[in-house]
Order: sequence, then C-alpha cells, then structure tokens
Amino acid sequence: MSSPFLQIQRLRKTYDQVVAIDHVSLDIRKGEFMTFLGPSGSGKSTTLYIVAGFQSPTEGRVLLDGKPLLSVAPNKRNIGMVFQRYTLFPHLTVGENVAFPLRVRRLADAKVRAKVDEMLKLVHLADCRDRMPGQLSGGMQQRVAIARALAYDPPVLLMDEPLSALDKKLREELQTELRRIHQQTGVTILYVTHDQEEALRLSDRIAVFNKGRIEQVGTGEELYRKPASRFVASFIGNSNFLPVTLAGGHTDTHALFPNGKPVPIAGCDHAINAGDGGALMLRPEQIRIRAQAPQAANDGLPVVVRDITYLGDTMHYSVATPWQQEIAVRAAAGSHEAGLAIGAQAWLDWDRGYAQVFPA
Repeated sequence: MSSPFLQIQRLRKTYDQVVAIDHVSLDIRKGEFMTFLGPSGSGKSTTLYIVAGFQSPTEGRVLLDGKPLLSVAPNKRNIGMVFQRYTLFPHLTVGENVAFPLRVRRLADAKVRAKVDEMLKLVHLADCRDRMPGQLSGGMQQRVAIARALAYDPPVLLMDEPLSALDKKLREELQTELRRIHQQTGVTILYVTHDQEEALRLSDRIAVFNKGRIEQVGTGEELYRKPASRFVASFIGNSNFLPVTLAGGHTDTHALFPNGKPVPIAGCDHAINAGDGGALMLRPEQIRIRAQAPQAANDGLPVVVRDITYLGDTMHYSVATPWQQEIAVRAAAGSHEAGLAIGAQAWLDWDRGYAQVFPA
C-alpha cells in the first residue's frame, strides 16, 4: 500500500460549546477518490473546509505530501474546489472562466489557450468555449466549474456536494463523467455527499461521518457487507433491524426473537453480553420468502404479507412478523411464487452468515 499523500490528524473544531468535528483522523492516498458520507451536521463539510483553508481547526493538523498545510494561506494551497452551486463568472465566456485561474497565475497566453482547450476537451465541452454560462444547462455549467478547478493541475480537488442541485438523470450522467475524469487525470479527490448511492458509485473508499466523528472507513463493498456499527449499517444500503435477545454472550451462535423463536446468527458486537437485547440486521435482498411452510417446524420465520410491489427486475414485499414489525424483502421478479399474495402467510429464511447483531 502506498504511503498517505494527504493526512488529516486529530482535527477538532468547536463553536463555543458545540463540537462540529471531534478528533477526525484520515489518511488519503495519492490519486484516491475519497468520499465523506454522512447526514447533515455530521462534520463532513467542516472537515473539507479546513483542508481548503476556509475554516481553521481548534486542534489538529493536515499534511499534504508530508508538509504542514494549515499554516499556508488558502490562496497559496493550490487546491481545486467545486461547490454545489457552479460559481461561474456570468460575464465571462466558458473559455474565459476556465482561463481565469491561469490568468491569475500569469501564465503565457499560448499556455493558457492550450490548457483551456485541454480542459474543455476533458469535460466534453470543446464546442462551448465562446458561449456564456447562462446559455448552458446546469450539468454543463458544473462541468465548466470542474474544468476550471482542474485547469492549474491542483494536487487535490475538493468537491462539496457538487451534484445535489441536479435532477436524478443528470446527476447519474455526471457521476459517470466524474469517474472518467478521475481516471484520466489521476487527481486526488475529496468528495462530500449525503447520498449513499452516489458515494457507492464514485468512490475508491468512503469515510462515514456521524456526530462529528468517522465511524468507519472502507470500500463501498466493505461498508455494505461488514458495517462496524448499526449507524453504518443503516446509512449504507437498506436494512431491517429485528429485536433479539442473546442467550450466551457475543460468542453465541443463536439468539431469540420476541416470540421465543431461536434464530442462528454469525456473530455480534462484543459490547453485547448474555441476556442483552440486540438488533439483528438483515438486508432486504438477503432474505428468502417462501409461500410454503418449511418441512421442519422450527425452520423459517412465519410472516403475513402486507404489500407486494413489482419494480421490473425485482419484487418488493412488505411483511409483518408475529410481533407486528414490518420487514422489507427484495427478490428477483422471476422468483415470485404463486402463493405469495397480500394477506397470505409466508415464511422467511436467510443464510446464517448474513445475520449480524448490533446493540439494541
């Protein structure tokens, strides 16, 4: 594994008695696409703004390529920034907007023209050089903003929810464009979003923020398959949390549902002891739903089907447990059984390896 290129070390930011971020530490590799994911107020944007130089931390430090960054003036950090709003100069053409940071750095005219051409080709807007920002769609304006941020070859590109103002279709198109631009340029990207699907689409790794701290860092698959906390499990993907009681401590392989039915589990959080209540996490697609009762009386969880929704490639089921908790189940459309109907009884089962228990 390569050494860290950008190091965030024990950053803390307080506003009077309010703690915005609390000892956040993170190492980012050169060329990595790292996403800060979390709900509003979780500290992800505050961390980004400290790296950018828009805010100063109460404690901690940031190193870029081994050198302290916080003592460097924001305009001297040579870091690119793209915001939610496009922040283009409305009185300048597209080409002049991209050229602006190069003019500020007093590059020769020939170099400026060549770099503007290169950047506009990168974002597929070579034909828009002489157009005004107001003549472009929102997605095109954001591509101009990205081109401008990359024009002076910054070592790091910071992006604060740059696609959140766009509609879903356009947002997905630009996500694909961002992946391509990252692969072509190799720039190190720190990206802030509250959209879990966007984070999964774009990132090499994701840092999940909650209440000013990072709860877990990993690839999208790692976070989805092995969440370190109930918060991560609920924020990455869709999850059902079923109440259980642990019989024999965190090494036990069985727990009990509220109706007394035993359920096999793969393992659980070490904070849970024998007799403690817990929350059994199951993803909707990890659950199998059957119309027929299992041969063994103790197999399967009996439920009543409350709703069925056809969504093209999948079927979504809403079912109620014996203790009247609703569970979401997702299955391939072709697997639907004739006996599965609203109001009918059904049975659920799942592989033991999927059954992870967190503190209640």
